[in-house]
Parts: sequence; C-alpha cells; structure tokens
Amino acid sequence: MLHVAIIVHRLAPLRTGNYWLRAIAECWVNSGVRVSVVSDPRARIEADLAILHVDLTVTPKDYLACVQRCAVTVNGAVSDISKRAISAHLLRREDRYEGPVIVKTDRNCAGFPEARVANTNWMSGKPGTVDETALHYYLDEMDLRAARQRRYGSPRAFLDYRVFDSISDIPAAVWDDNELVVERFLPERINGRYCIRTWLFFGDQDRHAIFYSHDPIIKSHNVVESERLSEVPDELRQMRRNLKFDFGKFDYTMLDGRPILFDANRTPTIGNFPKDRYLPLAQSLANGIGFFLPNAPTVEPQWPASPEPTGNSGRKEA
Repeated sequence: MLHVAIIVHRLAPLRTGNYWLRAIAECWVNSGVRVSVVSDPRARIEADLAILHVDLTVTPKDYLACVQRCAVTVNGAVSDISKRAISAHLLRREDRYEGPVIVKTDRNCAGFPEARVANTNWMSGKPGTVDETALHYYLDEMDLRAARQRRYGSPRAFLDYRVFDSISDIPAAVWDDNELVVERFLPERINGRYCIRTWLFFGDQDRHAIFYSHDPIIKSHNVVESERLSEVPDELRQMRRNLKFDFGKFDYTMLDGRPILFDANRTPTIGNFPKDRYLPLAQSLANGIGFFLPNAPTVEPQWPASPEPTGNSGRKEA
C-alpha cells in the first residue's frame, strides 16, 4: 500500500480550515492509499511521498528538514511565500512611478495564519516548556499590534488592502513598516468589469478559472460571474517552476498579454462550498499523485461533475 505523509505545523492541523489538501487526501484514502498526518518535525518519515503543508508564510527550518528526509516530496522546496519573495512589482519609497498603488501585508493572508499560531495554544502540553515557533509569533504579534496603534491609531490598520491614486499618497509610516509592502496596482478589466484569474494545481492536474466583479478588490461575496479557462500562460507555468511549486494556487491578472502574479499560496482552501461542488475537482486534483508516484491508483469519480469552486472564500485582489 502506498503511503503519503502530510507534514503540518502542530498548531495548524489539517483538520482545521477547509483545506483543498484535506479533500484530496480523502480521495486518496478512498482509493486505497494510506495517508498519515505528521505534526512533529522530529518524526522519522517512512512514506512514498511527503507533502509540506505548514500554513505559515515562512516555513520553520525544522519542518523543511522533516519533509526533505523523504525521497519524493511535494512543495519541499517552497519555504517562503511572502510578497517580497513572490511579487515582481513592489515599489520603494524613492521609485518614480505613475499610477495607482496598493498597500499589502508582506505576510500571506494578512498574517492571519501567524496570528492563529500566536493565539492558539502556544504553550506546549508539557509544564514548563514552550513551543518556540508559537512563542516567536506570539511576541511578534503583540509587537505588531502595539506598533500599528502607535503609527496609525489602530492595531488593525492596513490589514485590509488599500489602494492609493499615487505613490505620493502613501503615508510615511507605511514605508517604515517592515510588515507592509507597496505594490503597483495592476487590475485587469473586461467589458467594464474587474476580473481575477485563478490557477489551482497538484502535479500535472489543474483547474483554471476567471472571476468577474464590479469592484477592484474582488472577494467571494462580490463575484458576479465566473467561467473556466483553458490554456495556462506559458509564462505563468515558468513562474511556477521558478518558485518550485508542486501544489498550490496562483492568483493573477493579465496585462498587455502577460500574467501579473500577485499571490501564490501553498495551502489553498476551498471556501464555504457543499461537497457536491468541490468533490469532482478534488478527485481530479487527487490524480496528480501519479505525477510523483506513477504506480499510484487512479481516483475514480464518485459524483457527476458540477460547477467547481477554484478559489478561496476570502479576499481576492484584481
């Protein structure tokens, strides 16, 4: 029996959050693959395939070392998905740029995964000991809240995307805040509507879609229409190779015929969709295991195909 090990942070287990990998793993189990979840980075991994699924912007070194002890890995080389590591369109204070700009957090998902680790059971089970990663994020989170209160008058300032007409409109405190980045705002519009494109993939299996909205900052609740796309731009595929992603979700726009990647997520979530909507896509993605393990069993469809969700339930930026 083939064995797949999924490596997670001990304070961000796979059972919490509606992760795509959880749905995919259920498909593997139903097809006869053994799946285990490993939360101790010191554990010895004896598996045919190890998948790194630590839901933090920067993966701690001990978890990276853990997954790399397995000969075949998924996302074993993807350690940092911060905006500074992913974006090719960041701006500096001294840059001369004409056009709208957007302020974001450097951390993925506004730093909420780190906040969750910081605020959820950061004390370990053994009296007198502390989980060092959780303690780091706990102290960092307290410092961030205090700094935002001092700089902006609110501890939650700039945790949501803010668009400015010009780089000169950016508050001076933003440039001094290492947790924030300033990026060119490069939206895509089709027939007067804003749109965002999403590429969700596992190995050689994927789904490609476009979402439309009347708002420049696209969220699940303001999407008015979506449709499947066919070919993924070659340049986007090259970005995936450069970033060494085996599994994940890329959000991007097209400008002058070229893809503008602004988010790369290695722990994508499904959103609040019923099982009959997400299962067909999960089954299709699950067959991507054959890209890494050619002798893996094929996942057979259980339910007929239906309209498929391809993005997160949270924020999307056009």
